[in-house]
Amino acid sequence: MKMKSSYLISAKKQFKYYKRLGDQTFDQLSFDELQNDISKNANSISVIVKHMVGNMLSRWTNFLTEDGEKEWRQRDSEFENTYLSKEEILTAWDKGWKTLFHTLNDLTDEHLEHMVYIRNQGHSVTEAINRQLCHYSYHVGQIVFLGKLLKGPEWQSLSIPKGESSTYNMEKFNQAKDRRHFTDDL
Repeated sequence: MKMKSSYLISAKKQFKYYKRLGDQTFDQLSFDELQNDISKNANSISVIVKHMVGNMLSRWTNFLTEDGEKEWRQRDSEFENTYLSKEEILTAWDKGWKTLFHTLNDLTDEHLEHMVYIRNQGHSVTEAINRQLCHYSYHVGQIVFLGKLLKGPEWQSLSIPKGESSTYNMEKFNQAKDRRHFTDDL
């Protein structure tokens, strides 16, 4: 498999992985926990979601033909806590990811060096995907961390639980070597 051929497949799997981490965090939290600001200048999980959704809709709508920072985006308002229910948060979350995956699924290897713009800054499609992958993983990490803080000892681990690394590694090393993405086992 050529490097370019595996890039889009890998990027989609990485994005799905980060969406899944968010989904698994939301499953453990109540609406009040999602709204918790935790401290004066911190963003709640619901505000982080609102920002991510605004970014996703702006960046991935007409990705190849329009600047990624749309005129209709109101970024500052993304940091105002306005969701009225957990269902509203999850609906918005899913809408943002649906827009992202719809765009990614339409891309081909031939698009990877195409030039796209974000605030008039040129990026190859590959660079733009990498930029967003890093941005979303940063915020999903915040979501997971806040979820862990809010749940305390009730938190259900989303990765290898503490004290179970040896068992996990033994299972992996008992498998034959082959090429697979780490998310294939999830």
